[in-house]
Amino acid sequence: MAMTTSAVSPDESSSGGPVAPTRPAPRVWPGVLLVALYWAFVLIFPPAVDAPISTTFMSMAGAGLLLTALFSLWWLASLRRPWSERLIALAVAVAGAVVALLVTGQTLGAVGALVTGLPILFTVWAIWLVVSKWLAPQTARRGLWVAIAGVWLLISLIRVDGVDGQMAASVHWRWTPTAEEVYVAERAKSAGRAAVDEGAVDGSAEKLTLTAGDWPSYRGASCLGEQGHDEIGTDWQQAPPKLIWKRSVGPAWSSFVVIGERLFTQEQRGEEEATVCLDTATGEERWVHVDSARFWDGQAGAGPRGTPTFVDGWLYGLGATGVLNCLDAATGKVRWSRDLVADTQAPLPMWGFSSSPLVVDGLVIVFAGGTNDRGIVAYSAETGEPAWHAPCGPISYSSAQLVNLAGKPQALVLSDSGVVAVDPANGKVLWDYKSEGRGIWRVAQPRPVSDAQVLVGSEDMGLVLLEVAREGDAFTANERWATKGMRPAYNDFVVVDEHAYGFDKGQFCAIDLATGKRAWKAGRYGYGQVLLLSRQKLLLVLTEQGEVVLLAANPAKHEELGRIEAISGKTWNHPVVAHGRLYVRNDAQMAAFDLSQPGQ
Repeated sequence: MAMTTSAVSPDESSSGGPVAPTRPAPRVWPGVLLVALYWAFVLIFPPAVDAPISTTFMSMAGAGLLLTALFSLWWLASLRRPWSERLIALAVAVAGAVVALLVTGQTLGAVGALVTGLPILFTVWAIWLVVSKWLAPQTARRGLWVAIAGVWLLISLIRVDGVDGQMAASVHWRWTPTAEEVYVAERAKSAGRAAVDEGAVDGSAEKLTLTAGDWPSYRGASCLGEQGHDEIGTDWQQAPPKLIWKRSVGPAWSSFVVIGERLFTQEQRGEEEATVCLDTATGEERWVHVDSARFWDGQAGAGPRGTPTFVDGWLYGLGATGVLNCLDAATGKVRWSRDLVADTQAPLPMWGFSSSPLVVDGLVIVFAGGTNDRGIVAYSAETGEPAWHAPCGPISYSSAQLVNLAGKPQALVLSDSGVVAVDPANGKVLWDYKSEGRGIWRVAQPRPVSDAQVLVGSEDMGLVLLEVAREGDAFTANERWATKGMRPAYNDFVVVDEHAYGFDKGQFCAIDLATGKRAWKAGRYGYGQVLLLSRQKLLLVLTEQGEVVLLAANPAKHEELGRIEAISGKTWNHPVVAHGRLYVRNDAQMAAFDLSQPGQ
């Protein structure tokens, strides 16, 4: 008997049932390409364009945001994957991010997640998609969920203690104590917080007075970063500076004030912001004043940013949250206190209030960034009552600088709108130099170089020499030259013999003030600070890593005379030299060194 056959339809199984259409293999190359482009940008763009820190930071944040948006859109549009697979993976990612943010709190934050966490997440995501192509679909899906959750779990287990000038993060496990926590615990185990002398401030306690060689304010008596009283030993090979004492300190980017045998600074102690008086010979605490205030940001960390100012026995200090105090320098007793936020309706700056008070003719002048022309405010030094206010750009991490230009005392403030000069007596605007920074932070102090010229600088502006002229009561400020040969970030510069010495990002350099041209650039000291010893024409550089380097102020070449390891860790604070001693600090350590010449 003949047998017959019939063809089987491709849409039917051999048993006669329908066959589900085979879904094409999902594409993974778009996600891999997005991640590769992100990391190529991050690794190549900043060094290639030699961008300022602000540009690098914003570009990395923008790149992270763009990667997040494009990767998410690509994943949702991956039609070769079931909707359930796409939605569940995104749900795990969002849930993990929420949990990580709740767990890490301030140690990560939205900015940290955008700049660091999300790019790592999408990188692991893309790698898993490549690796799992040869796995069973169900195993690949579940493995992706585990990989996503694992990224957020790892991030939840680490702590980022700020970044340095190159945006490199300091990463630790969450269960390891911070330097501040160790410091606070050590204090609790010892004698505890020193008590404030309860003596009245009406003269019953002996007032401190200024003497020759003291360092009474931020960057010295003139606020120019110069010490013209001391001479030091320069043979650091045979006789390096001798360590006198070293001790722990709470986080802050404050510098020091030195009055006789008293050393003043600010620091954070847990939930308290402290102004501290120490003994210059031993580093032992004499008194402390605390306010219930705490500031923290993801780049710089916790603590005050400004430096106190000593005038006529009183110490004036501004905390990072806007608390302005006047204290008896001998006892720490409060004379008066103000709140900048309450007085000016100023928003809390991204990196905290950073102004070191300028005290002149019975007035205390600080940058506030408040509303209704309350950018700069002045208070009575005696009573703390408001005296005047003046307009200014809303963002500044600089301090008011007293200068005498065209025969007139002026207080200069550098902000994101440029430079404004006001009459310190009444706040009247005398002149302004417009240079819009579009929200960029500006830190360095304006520096007068003659009775008609002033240097201003920032990362975006570079260095600019302004000439100030006067006709009657009218003032004008015009640019003589501008250069990108020096771009001070949060590093101030000094001037000697018609040359400016300072930092062009992470390298040291010299600028000819006659032409604005760079004389030389050398010495990779990171984002450190510099101090001028004018009697010997020497430069003391405190590097970002905590080393102290001695340089000759030589306009012809970079001439390093010696260096010592002073403290360890990220160091942005300004050094101080007073009475033959060098004082340095960062957010965890402080130390004093003897700079005397051999035999003295």
